[in-house]
Amino acid sequence: MRRFVDREQEMATLQSEYERDCSALVVLYGRRRVGKTTLISEFIKNKKALFFLASEESESQNRLAFQEKAADFLNSDLLKNVEVKSWDVLFRAIMDSHFDSKPVIVLDEFQYLGKSNPAFPSVFQRIWEEILKDRQVMVILCGSLISMMQSQTLAYDSPLYGRRTAQIRLKQIPFAYYHQFFPDKSRKELIEMYAVTGGVPKYIELFSQSKDIYSAIEKCVLNRSGYLYDEPYFLLQQEVSEVGSYFSIIKAIAAGNTKLSSIAGVLEVKSTSLTKYLKTLIDLDILEREVPVTEDSPEKSKKGLYKIKDNYLRFWFAFVYPNMSFIESGHGRIVMDKIRKSLVRNHIAFVYEDICRERMWEINAEGVWPFYFSKLGRYWDSKEEIDIAAIDPDGKNLILGECKYWQEPVGVSVLRELEAKAKTVSWEKEKRKTWFVLFSVNGFTEELRAEAAVRTDLRLYAE
Repeated sequence: MRRFVDREQEMATLQSEYERDCSALVVLYGRRRVGKTTLISEFIKNKKALFFLASEESESQNRLAFQEKAADFLNSDLLKNVEVKSWDVLFRAIMDSHFDSKPVIVLDEFQYLGKSNPAFPSVFQRIWEEILKDRQVMVILCGSLISMMQSQTLAYDSPLYGRRTAQIRLKQIPFAYYHQFFPDKSRKELIEMYAVTGGVPKYIELFSQSKDIYSAIEKCVLNRSGYLYDEPYFLLQQEVSEVGSYFSIIKAIAAGNTKLSSIAGVLEVKSTSLTKYLKTLIDLDILEREVPVTEDSPEKSKKGLYKIKDNYLRFWFAFVYPNMSFIESGHGRIVMDKIRKSLVRNHIAFVYEDICRERMWEINAEGVWPFYFSKLGRYWDSKEEIDIAAIDPDGKNLILGECKYWQEPVGVSVLRELEAKAKTVSWEKEKRKTWFVLFSVNGFTEELRAEAAVRTDLRLYAE
């Protein structure tokens, strides 16, 4: 059963725009399957709305389809049967009609209109200025090709630049909401589901039909006819032209080559030749560049590491892509065995760290510490690595933490190791106050809990 979960902020933004005393133009975009159409459908319930889904057909075919939608929307036999060769006529017919409440016009997959006719953003800009802008109407331009939506609606050189009244980039649903999708599953099971589906509503819907994470992977991913088997190809081939080059980069990172020099070395190319590819992947929300949270100038830091941001792609490139020959030859069972043996160690444990860092922001807002940190991430140097690092630059406070996705409770030894690592962190070393936080999926030993009870600088979270 499909559930509408989260999206409170986005719904509030849409409603606020709808309640304007004048017209509203909202740009809503995000990757495939992230729930844009579902969000819009939920929003336009009980509203007078025209929902049009553009296709990759020619502009004339899209205009004809829009005409049919408009005719049904206005209940106009005349508009249905008359020959119309201009978008202006159709929008004018809509706005010349009487409505009891503000109408909403949705142009979904808007980028296809610009793809079939590069001049369409200019055409729509004129329609907005001459027909829609000064009328009581809400228009939503929605699209899933991030690069094209940005160039057609948001970029400085786009005809529509500066016309929007709001923009929403729809992201994946955070882990904190997963219990609403799977009310009967344990926390560990929720973490497993999130580790592969990564907050994408469509993937969540598919995985909810299986009893556990492994049967879901077998059915939806390792099956050549499965919905998600080729999903990364679909995600990338519509956004970029050199799919193979991008795949090679992501595969290299998934294999543990996170430094720019390492990626270049594996691919046997110069580091400078990778810059544009990495920037594109970051813009598409597929990769992110991390630096130690203590760095003063992150953009200039030479300590940057590249990480696959999308959980499903991280999983797919680590376990599926390198083993496609087995799957294609009908030996998916071998791949499934590999996944069972190493999914927790090589994937879920790292996603768990992301979940804990996400939870840190919530804890921060709860006022747990006598200060609020403003920067959160990880810390590493040539010798040590710390899962959680948060700083309060004004108060010279540093929080360091570890996240353990272990089968057994975490004990005092983990705390002692963290305390030792803390001594190697140079940030404000002589002036700072250091605080500690530990996360464990299987709780903590009695000894550690007893120590935490008498220390003000230590927090434990069994998450």
